[in-house]
Amino acid sequence: MKWKEERQIDAPIEVVWALFEEEQAARIMPKVIENRWIVKKTDMRGSTYNQTYQEGKRKETYVVEITEFEDTANRKHKHIQFQLARTFEMKLAFTLEKASEHKTKFIYSGSNRGINFVGRAMLKLGSRKNGNQVIHDFMDRVEKEATQDRT
Repeated sequence: MKWKEERQIDAPIEVVWALFEEEQAARIMPKVIENRWIVKKTDMRGSTYNQTYQEGKRKETYVVEITEFEDTANRKHKHIQFQLARTFEMKLAFTLEKASEHKTKFIYSGSNRGINFVGRAMLKLGSRKNGNQVIHDFMDRVEKEATQDRT
């Protein structure tokens, strides 16, 4: 499954970007309960951290790697990848572009690939509608948190 969605957010680029700091993850990804740095590099590329995710009573910890990182005045970009439950390979990209002093274009793209029989079967059986809903719910949370912080 691959996706690329765009949305205009009524908040400055720096306000939106702050939500993508690893320490802020729970605000936009409520099932992420902890991020703990393993290696934090100056330019962020190649940095890794343990992320703990909780779904009901089940907790899963996996290593997230930052593979791309850009932080300029007019464009912010972070690309991460990780394996979830040794079943899925996740690649996510968050790109922000300054539309004006008070507006930001948010581009969320990624892919979710089954890396074994179970993962591939789950993706085939899962509905595209449900996947799209997860994507839009995430974008809604980013927009809500950014507009709350813009003042």
